[in-house]
Amino acid sequence: MIETALKHAIRDIVDFPKPGIVFKDITPILKDAELCRQVVAAFVAEVQTLDIDVVVGIESRGFLFGMLLANALDVPFVPIRKQGKLPYKTLSQSYDLEYGSATLEIHADALKPGQKVLIHDDLLATGGTVAAAASLVEQLGASTSAFAFVVSLDFLDGKSKLAPYSNACISLVNY
Repeated sequence: MIETALKHAIRDIVDFPKPGIVFKDITPILKDAELCRQVVAAFVAEVQTLDIDVVVGIESRGFLFGMLLANALDVPFVPIRKQGKLPYKTLSQSYDLEYGSATLEIHADALKPGQKVLIHDDLLATGGTVAAAASLVEQLGASTSAFAFVVSLDFLDGKSKLAPYSNACISLVNY
């Protein structure tokens, strides 16, 4: 079962990035090519009945499986990056993190009105980052069909921030 394999691979890093935080490190998954294929296959199985035109991945770990998922679905991949990292004209959205605040950006021409988007990130915590990404998708006239995460920290209730954008919230591992 994919959840068992992922829980075995994911390691906890205590007090990172600050005291009191237990960081779920997915990088050990990346050392296992077969497990990476299983992750992509599990996401594809979950979203195959949804109407998806584009996969959006959130910097930086959302790029890891986001691009692979887009390729598997045969749709374009669009990056959402931290402020100041994209070279072309952008739209931006600020948001609060569980340990600070930040701003995300997307290229102004990245999505077309009416496109249906799958937003991917490695982990759902409080939902602020992903809600900001969904807001950027809407600013470009597209809509969020679903969210996909390797890990969801359910005790932080991030899904409640995503409900205004889509009720389809997929996670392979829940804590």
